[in-house]
Amino acid sequence: MCNLFRLLLLLILIAAPTATYADSGQSTRVTDANQHVYQSAGRYPYREKSDYVLKELDLKPGDVVVDIGAGDGWWAEQMVKFVGTEGVIHASEVEQKKVDEMKEKCADMPQIKPYLSPTDSTGLSENSCDLAFLSKTYHHLNEGGHVDYLRHLRKVIKPTGRVCVIERHPSLAAGRGKEHAWSPGLLTQQAEKAGWILVRYELMTGTYHYVAIFVQKDLFPAEPPRRRPAAGRNRSMK
Repeated sequence: MCNLFRLLLLLILIAAPTATYADSGQSTRVTDANQHVYQSAGRYPYREKSDYVLKELDLKPGDVVVDIGAGDGWWAEQMVKFVGTEGVIHASEVEQKKVDEMKEKCADMPQIKPYLSPTDSTGLSENSCDLAFLSKTYHHLNEGGHVDYLRHLRKVIKPTGRVCVIERHPSLAAGRGKEHAWSPGLLTQQAEKAGWILVRYELMTGTYHYVAIFVQKDLFPAEPPRRRPAAGRNRSMK
C-alpha cells in the first residue's frame, strides 16, 4: 500500500504544472492565470532575480563596469565575483554620503571604486567600460536629458560594450510606484535615437520589473542590397 501511494504521488508531481517560472528560454504561453503575480515582499524584487540578470550580462574576468546610481553597492558586490581581480566596478553616485558609505562597505573589495559623478554624465573617459548598468536609475536621470545621457554612454562604452537597464513597468505600477517606473517602449525609442539597438528585453516574472540590454548600432553592418529579379521572373512572394 505504501509503495502504491508513493507511485501515485510521483505521478501527480510529474503531471502537475510547476509553480515557478524561469526567465529566458521559457515559452511565453501563459499556463497559469497567476503566472505573473507579484511574488516579492521586499523592496527590491529584481534583486531576487540576480542570478538571471548576471547570467544575461555574461561578465568576464577583466571587464570594466560602470554601475550608474549604485546606491548601496549591492549590484557591484555581485559583479565582483565575475570580473575577478583584474576587473573594475566604477560605482557612481550623485550624493557624497552614499559614496562614503559604499567606500566603507566595500573596503575589502578593491575592484569596486565608488565615486561622485555629475548628474548628466558618468565622468569617465572614452572607451573605458564594457558595460553600463542602471538598476532603477534611468527614471532618475535629468528630465529631458535621457537621450543625451545615452549618447554620452556611447562614448564611454567600448564599441562592443553594452547598456543594461532595469526598471519597473509603469503599467504594472500603482500609486507612487508610477513615479519610479519607465516605459520600455519609451526607453527603446530613446535608446535608438541615441544609437543603441535593443538585443534583449524581458519582464522578470513575479517582479513587475523588466531588464533591457542594448548594444551599439554600429555593430550591425548595412543590409546588402537585394538583387533585382531577372526580366520575366515570377516575383510572387510567400
